Amino acid sequence: MKGNQSLLILLFEFLFFFLGGESISSSATKSGNNNQVYIVYMGAANSTNAHVLNTVLRRNEKALVHNYKHGFSGFAARLSKNEAASIAQQPGVVSVFPDPILKLHTTHSWDFLKLQTHVKIDSTLSNSSSQSSSSDIVIGMLDSGIWPEATSFSDNGMDPIPSGWKGICMTSNDFNSSNCNRKIIGARYYPNLEGDDRVAATTRDTVGHGTHTASTAAGNAVSGASYYGLAEGIAKGGSPESRLAIYKVCSNIGCSGSAILAAFDDAISDGVDVLSLSLGRGPSSQPDLKTDVIAIGAFHAMEHGIVVVCSAGNSGPELSTVVNDAPWILTVAATTIDRDFQSNVVLGNNKVVKGQAINFSPLSKSADYPLITGKSAKTTTADLTEASQCHPSSLDKKKVEGNIVICDGVDGDYSTDEKIRTVQEAGGLGLVHITDQDGAVANIYADFPATVVRSKDVVTLLKYVNSTSNPVATILPTVTVIDYKPAPMVAIFSSRGPSALSKNILKPDIAAPGVTILAAWIGNDDENVPKGKKPLPYKLETGTSMSCPHVSGLAGSIKSRNPTWSASAIRSAIMTSATQINNMKAPITTDLGSVATPYDYGAGDITTIESFQPGLVYETSTIDYLNYLCYIGYNTTTIKVISKTVPDTFNCPKESTPDHISNINYPSIAISNFTGKETVNVSRTVTNVGEEDEVAYSAIVNAPSGVKVQLIPEKLQFTKSNKKQSYQAIFSTTLTSLKEDLFGSITWSNGKYSVRSPFVLTM
Repeated sequence: MKGNQSLLILLFEFLFFFLGGESISSSATKSGNNNQVYIVYMGAANSTNAHVLNTVLRRNEKALVHNYKHGFSGFAARLSKNEAASIAQQPGVVSVFPDPILKLHTTHSWDFLKLQTHVKIDSTLSNSSSQSSSSDIVIGMLDSGIWPEATSFSDNGMDPIPSGWKGICMTSNDFNSSNCNRKIIGARYYPNLEGDDRVAATTRDTVGHGTHTASTAAGNAVSGASYYGLAEGIAKGGSPESRLAIYKVCSNIGCSGSAILAAFDDAISDGVDVLSLSLGRGPSSQPDLKTDVIAIGAFHAMEHGIVVVCSAGNSGPELSTVVNDAPWILTVAATTIDRDFQSNVVLGNNKVVKGQAINFSPLSKSADYPLITGKSAKTTTADLTEASQCHPSSLDKKKVEGNIVICDGVDGDYSTDEKIRTVQEAGGLGLVHITDQDGAVANIYADFPATVVRSKDVVTLLKYVNSTSNPVATILPTVTVIDYKPAPMVAIFSSRGPSALSKNILKPDIAAPGVTILAAWIGNDDENVPKGKKPLPYKLETGTSMSCPHVSGLAGSIKSRNPTWSASAIRSAIMTSATQINNMKAPITTDLGSVATPYDYGAGDITTIESFQPGLVYETSTIDYLNYLCYIGYNTTTIKVISKTVPDTFNCPKESTPDHISNINYPSIAISNFTGKETVNVSRTVTNVGEEDEVAYSAIVNAPSGVKVQLIPEKLQFTKSNKKQSYQAIFSTTLTSLKEDLFGSITWSNGKYSVRSPFVLTM
């Protein structure tokens, strides 16, 4: 970047003058809490700039938190508000913003995914069969660290560390060099200075989240894994042959934005192939791309050919809640698998009501316990609604003690865990919570007999309670149910589209298993441990945090089999081979019962065989992404500061409006402002990656009623000399106006491969 050396000198002169000749660190001491960590983002990397920055800030090293010098340029430092504002005005500075705190998005799944294949192609390319003992693919995990002793991370049978690997193994008092091996080949942590303990000074995981996601992405196959007998089987990652590089950026209070950028910077330099981030901001916070640390880091990782996979967030089922939605990120929603955890209620009339929970109920299997409603046990000061829903302090202990309590959760503000505490404090024996708020998620309640009954299953329960003066029941301990139908379903918590960033890019991109996933855990966690039991090395967890590493592992395996494929080709292979059909051969639904749309699951649920042989791929170029920045309002000057790969001749297109985003060569199509008054023409280019050079693909269009999609040409003919073909999709409608967003798909097929792109038309 031209002029940045003089810029950094100007920055130093400004800081020195502003502080009256004092160092930043001495100013911080005097100003106390007035200073905070700010991120100064300066775009593309330049080694000279990094050198100058080190020289300039050497005397102020206590203020310098992180120096970004590998994948991009900038730093994080403790500054006052006035200092940050002044620096932001300097030429060449893209953005200056306070260090944000982001949140974590918190076995059998791989077997289920393999069963979901719908075509007969070469299954030896599946990610779970015919694997070599190891590969040179490195999956980087930006998370809460790792528990290296877990069997999932053994390096038995693995080849030596790849010769091109540049990462390191940072040690601490509880993490030594031997904790890294040929599986865990890199370990870094990012504590802030001067007592800021957002991230402890160790790569060891004290939360469990990072260990769980790492083993889901690349853990070895471990037989006999279970959660106290539940979900018993073989626990394995999506790419067990891949290596792991751990970047600890999170603790139990969150994830530092400045640390996330530092990890991106290091990972680019270290040489990772895939980056997995099961974390993000909340949907209510919509930062500009210039202040979104994940979007910034992922952009520069993309420029270096790295696949960046991120969780979509856990704020569903409301629309427009998806996060990590920049187009250079592979954004993952969450679905269920064909395994359920049932804790049923047995009534005194011998009828059984289905319940969903993970508990180790000590109650008798016979219906020997009095059953009451919260409403019937209300205190004199509580109203009927509060007692019915078991709000805190609403239940009379004399009426509750020794009883199983039915709590209505309809429109309630309190979770099942909170209602358990209320019932326990009142002396209750168990809880039956009537609610749909958890969807198909079975939560862990340890020893306490608690179960959740969906509203659709409650008629039998309430009819019995109202039919007798002395109702009795019991709550059975949880059992594992395999081959559950329908599956997959989109999980209720999974964040939905459309993207608040741009309705002309469909997000999320893809869905993957994220409900009650069994994977490795930290070895000293005593939370929810049943009485008389010891902590287990495996745990069941739920969230888009769990779906994200499924896709990261799949991407690692695809990269291993196709080392020359670009990051966007891998994303395309995963998206265009996705399935929209469940194990009942019907359209995938949400776990509340409605038919799922691309706003719920993007292109669909991942497949683990078809994605290795996609036939055609949509390659999104860096120029596409640069044009995207133009279309959302950035000028050419700013873009040339941001990107290291921008050609000198690059200029934003003369017509740069958000509507042009639809023409980026993305595997899905999204068109906003579709009024129907005129046609909309969208272009795409596909690359033949099949084994046959001479091949033709014909189009299959699935369009909603009243919408016409014309393809030009209607057939794509590939030859040895021409592996790329372009087509136009012309959208028109006879509808006078759109009353709702419309969905459809364009599929190119040669009889062996089906390459499907979903589309959405918005008002």
